[in-house]
Amino acid sequence: MNKKIAILISGSGSNMRALIEASLNDKFPATIELVISNNSSAGGLLIAKKYGVRTRFIDRKIFDNNEDYDKALSLLLKEENIDIVCAAGYMKIFTKQFVEIWKNKIINIHPSLLPDYKGLNTHKRVLHDHQKRSGCTTHIVEPELDSGPILMQATVPVKPEDTVENLAKRVLVMEHIIYPLTLKRFILRVN
Repeated sequence: MNKKIAILISGSGSNMRALIEASLNDKFPATIELVISNNSSAGGLLIAKKYGVRTRFIDRKIFDNNEDYDKALSLLLKEENIDIVCAAGYMKIFTKQFVEIWKNKIINIHPSLLPDYKGLNTHKRVLHDHQKRSGCTTHIVEPELDSGPILMQATVPVKPEDTVENLAKRVLVMEHIIYPLTLKRFILRVN
């Protein structure tokens, strides 16, 4: 039986698109049921609609705090019978309570080779430190930012002429490959 997936986004949704496209394969063990954004103008919402995936925007401004926001998010996920949550460019840190409720059911993708370069501006920091390689990591979400068991990594070389933009593009290509593969393997491992 296919697992029901919700994807959380804040922006363009390129990793979301990779997950949706992978799910269109009859042999993929998941269906993308819902895309949720904390940003009403996220480009990914339009992309999801083009694929026929339902979307929701949850406005952080109508909640007193992050805990109440995440309670509403969790309630929606439970109402939709979601099995696994995929964070794909979701620019909001989950509350500890949310992570505990969805323990071992939230996957994230991060544009560095964790545990190095957690947080933001990863490519800029990689270039600043003159690293020879960079990449991306999929992992299970835990309360500490960009921590949790690593599921998969992909590496790209850092070239002497690299800018933040072209390094980011090469890493993103790998993200689009490993995120659907991670989700598939994660589901097959759990079942």
